[in-house]
Amino acid sequence: MFRWLILAAAAACKSKARLVAENLCLRQQLVVLKRRQKRPTLRNRDRRFWLVASRCFPDWRDTLIIVQPETVLRWHRKGWKAYWRWRSRLRGGGGRRRISPELRELIRRMARENPLWGQQRIQAELAQLGFKICARTVAK
Repeated sequence: MFRWLILAAAAACKSKARLVAENLCLRQQLVVLKRRQKRPTLRNRDRRFWLVASRCFPDWRDTLIIVQPETVLRWHRKGWKAYWRWRSRLRGGGGRRRISPELRELIRRMARENPLWGQQRIQAELAQLGFKICARTVAK
């Protein structure tokens, strides 16, 4: 009885928004538990609910009963990892475009015929011919 009085006093001190959020979290767990299965399974929308609740509701750990708080944090880390893997994937092969074999042969020929020319001089001569190529690419 004394425990219930303390809980009632604590609830009276909470803001209405916190009480509504706590009630929403508890109701969501009831929905999961009411599913006709021996062991209730969480769907992706249930996991998303807890991810949002963990970001918006400061006392989300106190209302969580059906899974451990560490599980929700693991879902969050897994989601961010998947998101950044998706964002960082190579698009179109990545890296620099390859130069044509003809241009490669022209660079080699210019280097053979003009042994005193360096990579910047060959790159400048190619630029005058209309080839846009980096001096570092010429060096390679």
